Amino acid sequence: MRQSAFFPVLLSLLFSPVVTAGSLSGQDIVQRVEDLLWGRTSEGRYEMRITTPHWQRTLQLRVWMERPEKTFIRILSPAKEAGTASLRIGSEMWNYLPKVERTIKIPPSMMLQPWMGSDFTNDDLVKESSIVDDYTHELAAEEARDGAAVYRIESIPRPEAAVVWGKLVYEVRRDDLMPLRLSYYDERGRLIKVLSFSEVREMGGRTLPTRWEMRPVEKPGNATVIRLLEVRFDVPIDRRIFTLRNLRQSRP
Repeated sequence: MRQSAFFPVLLSLLFSPVVTAGSLSGQDIVQRVEDLLWGRTSEGRYEMRITTPHWQRTLQLRVWMERPEKTFIRILSPAKEAGTASLRIGSEMWNYLPKVERTIKIPPSMMLQPWMGSDFTNDDLVKESSIVDDYTHELAAEEARDGAAVYRIESIPRPEAAVVWGKLVYEVRRDDLMPLRLSYYDERGRLIKVLSFSEVREMGGRTLPTRWEMRPVEKPGNATVIRLLEVRFDVPIDRRIFTLRNLRQSRP
């Protein structure tokens, strides 16, 4: 090879981005995180503690999920709310209120309303919208935090997706793809709320964060913490769980 031709080739090899079989895209990272947190199916017990400047309460929940189509949540305690339940099948959602023995269908316009007074919306809890499918994901940056490398993935809604968030930002530790934070922005680019993940330990045969804290930016003093108490992943779930009949029962 002539010297004049050799140097352009050498420079292109030195300064071209390196792509290997192990490289991950933003889509890959978000998919892995969502699979870690939810699995194909999951069944477990959770604690939800809701805190405001004026009051605090704690709910014990049992949750079944069959992604991406079905979710069932039942409140186990306190006694005055025990039996209250939520069911989602596809794009439809119902709440059951045992005190009045009434089943209420939740319209799409109410999916972003708080679930049981918490800082999680109906959509957050029952996963009606899919982060993986309804957004495009760009690996925007790699940053350092507390001595660890962290991926920053920016997720923008697809034009046809019926979602409200203008942008989602996942922060994920590079070495083990452990989620650290999920930030929610509105269509104007304003940060609305932040979901932080912590207390990583083994549960359900995998290592994952077991404490999830949601804090709304414009409501100082408000926070909702979900703790995973017990969970099983990728197990068969009785089809009768995801029915209106089960919704109206005091226990599944």
